[in-house]
Amino acid sequence: MNRYETGIDINSGEYKENYRAMELLVEEMKREMKKAREDRPEKARLRLAGQGKLQALKKLELLLDRNTPFLDIAPMAARGMYGGDVHGAGMIAGIGVVEGREVMINASDATIKGGSIYPMGVKKTLRLQAIAMENRLPIINLLDSAGAYLPLQSELFPDSDDGGRIFYNQAIMSKMGIPQITAVMGLCTAGGAYIPAMSDEVVHVKGHGAIFLGGPPLVKAATGEEVSAEELGGADVHCMESGVSDYIADDDAHAVSIIRKIVKNLPAGEKYRLTMKDPAPPVYDAMEIYGIVNRRISVPYEVREVIARIVDGSEFLEFKELYGSTLVCAWAYIHGYPVGILANNGILFSESSLKGAQFIQLCDKRKIPLVFLQNISGFIIGREYERTGITKNGHKLINAVSTATVPKFTIMTGASFGAGNYGMCGRGYSPRFLWTWPNAEIGVMGGEQAAGVLVTIKNDQLKKEGKPALSEEEADAIRGPIIAAAKKEGDAFYSTANLWDDGIIDPASTRDVLGLCISASLNAPIRDDVFGYGTFRM
Repeated sequence: MNRYETGIDINSGEYKENYRAMELLVEEMKREMKKAREDRPEKARLRLAGQGKLQALKKLELLLDRNTPFLDIAPMAARGMYGGDVHGAGMIAGIGVVEGREVMINASDATIKGGSIYPMGVKKTLRLQAIAMENRLPIINLLDSAGAYLPLQSELFPDSDDGGRIFYNQAIMSKMGIPQITAVMGLCTAGGAYIPAMSDEVVHVKGHGAIFLGGPPLVKAATGEEVSAEELGGADVHCMESGVSDYIADDDAHAVSIIRKIVKNLPAGEKYRLTMKDPAPPVYDAMEIYGIVNRRISVPYEVREVIARIVDGSEFLEFKELYGSTLVCAWAYIHGYPVGILANNGILFSESSLKGAQFIQLCDKRKIPLVFLQNISGFIIGREYERTGITKNGHKLINAVSTATVPKFTIMTGASFGAGNYGMCGRGYSPRFLWTWPNAEIGVMGGEQAAGVLVTIKNDQLKKEGKPALSEEEADAIRGPIIAAAKKEGDAFYSTANLWDDGIIDPASTRDVLGLCISASLNAPIRDDVFGYGTFRM
């Protein structure tokens, strides 16, 4: 492989302006992350301490192996929703290392509305289960939840991707042989009772852990019976009488220690073996990405400069370098793992689409994971391009992305508009993980373009009616709201709040995040029974 020779002048005014713009976005991201992790009502903290419970972050600290990384999943989910204080959708979750093994962890945060489950909490839980299933990761639930947030019950109960799907997934994971371990550290009410009941092993904290389909108020309303939470579904009931729970713990810390022993007792998991090489850091400083990426989303930048600050030794072998130049396809290594990288260097033409499809086929047959660096305004449009087959050639790329069986990882590094999102493995194309940089924007098209389209349509309509075209003031009245809505709803922070990604990351940490994701993905075998693609239109 060839070491990339950078052409970046870190002393130029343009570089410095770009750097400062990205730096401000990263600072905002870090403030929001800190808020999501730490901003909790003092009353809730004191209540938890008075009950003898540990906060979710402390549980994580005790559970994880010391000095090991934790890959936080959707930490800003539900940002700005439900009054703005349901941080992380009411839970802290991610992939960490317990007794030397990668596991998915989902910890209820009882300092947020008593651990009540909101609609975005359901969506986040389903995403965590999807990651666990795709990557064959054992899942650990640290439960303390008052159950569904009843004022929003219609948004989290009846549909195919609502709360019931959680338990369906648990049954599927059990069939797949994915270990599920649950600690009952507080209330597990109604649907929440099924999570421990459907787990492989359950640790139950005496005194404040309780499992029941209907809590004491509902029991009294339905039957007239008066019973305490401990009498109804405490540790003694479920460890000695019902058999729902398997281990009894004195407190949260004891429960965590038991979970660590359970994980240690699991059969060893064999990870899929790739042809690796010794990892080596990039030659260039990853922080330089700040100055490389243009502060204006519409202005392109040389994506090879970004690749050189992510891959081992800043070395990569470019495929078809002189053909379809708006899509860079390259083989490289990240933390010693082989990868095939597809990175936008402009709009997608027929040539770049065909090149990308061929490259994906090669990586798929060689079982090399795919990394998509997505900064795309879409496929080229126009009469000449339609005549020469951009629609069918773009379809070939989308087909290849859809049917590739190797692990796929997507980073949104800038624009993500229209069908370009599809061709570069957006959320709908099942990347194992999808992360966003804080400068990224997503939508059917950019706000300016969308506004221009609507103004054109209106003028065409007026022309057919024999009326004059819109005045500039009238056109601006249409453009303004469209541009404002696109700016708000296409923003990276809006995207991550809605769980359209797995989180916003610092561009300088991209290499490490990808390394953790690739490592986690190798807990699942790379399928070798489904090679082949759908019909490629000629």
